[in-house]
Amino acid sequence: MNKKVLGLGLAAVAVLTLAACGSRDKSASNSNAKTDLKVAIVTDTGGVDDKSFNQSAWEGLQSWGKSKGLAKDKGYTYFQSASESDYATNLDSATSSGYKLIYGIGFALRDAIAESAKNNSGVNYVIIDDVIKDQKNVFSATFMDNEASYLAGVAAAKTTKTNKVGFVGGMEGEVIKRFEAGFKAGVASVNPAIKVDAQYAGSFSDAAKGKTIAAAQYKSGADVVFQAAGGTGAGVFSEAKALNEGKSEADKVWVLGVDRDQKAEGNYKSKDGKNANFVLASTLKKVGQVVKTVSDDAANKKFEGGKHIAYGIKDGSVDLINDNMSEKAIKAVDEARQAIKSGEVKVPEQ
Repeated sequence: MNKKVLGLGLAAVAVLTLAACGSRDKSASNSNAKTDLKVAIVTDTGGVDDKSFNQSAWEGLQSWGKSKGLAKDKGYTYFQSASESDYATNLDSATSSGYKLIYGIGFALRDAIAESAKNNSGVNYVIIDDVIKDQKNVFSATFMDNEASYLAGVAAAKTTKTNKVGFVGGMEGEVIKRFEAGFKAGVASVNPAIKVDAQYAGSFSDAAKGKTIAAAQYKSGADVVFQAAGGTGAGVFSEAKALNEGKSEADKVWVLGVDRDQKAEGNYKSKDGKNANFVLASTLKKVGQVVKTVSDDAANKKFEGGKHIAYGIKDGSVDLINDNMSEKAIKAVDEARQAIKSGEVKVPEQ
């Protein structure tokens, strides 16, 4: 091939590559935009397709962006983190690309958000699931996951036939410990004799580890497992599906979903040929709604920097949605929900 032609071809590829990389840059615009605010989320290692926490945030941002006449990379976007070392890099990329409201999705981003906020006073930040104090350009949003998890515990206790249930956490820490504490309290409120086997994978993105833990829990007699583990939770669903495909529908094991309605993850065909589902219920954590609300506030110059809001059952930000609960479980969950709202029940955090 002629070297000159080859050189021109490589140059063209380089130009196209730069154009693609620049799709998030400061020049990106949309003539139909109803706001000039550019918003980005930086995920934790679970990623935007984790069918859980990060995905809810991304769906919320997409909804907000579309309502403002914006398009992906032209007003809003996400920066995906494959590892914890990506957090600071992604935040730098977001600020250098002109994003003025940046969300850190998950407590693991706390330190990276705090540092980036100190270095970029003209950018507003939101940390989800942790609190950053004394920084006027950071809004902190936490969720009372223990309350929703309490309801999940009630549902599990009303469903188990073996008096043994499981809990699979992602990374051990204050947030996931809230899930565990609420779940255990909910189980105990129904029957203190039910055993809860709680284990941690040490990751939000290790589906294989989640599958291994769930396999051991089901083998030891647990028939309901609650997973609060992000992408690691996919392994719990995988193990439950594999087990249930070899059982009659009446003998199936259950999974409790987390952060969003995960019923679709539980579809399978039982040994007796029935189309069935093994998701008992799912806790809801309306991260997406918070993303939309805070983005609206920022667009309207009402960003509440320096403030912390804890969202819970009383304001409808966390809850439990029924997927396949029995009538007795539904009734018990409804009663527990009202008891929390009224203040009769105070759910422990740890």
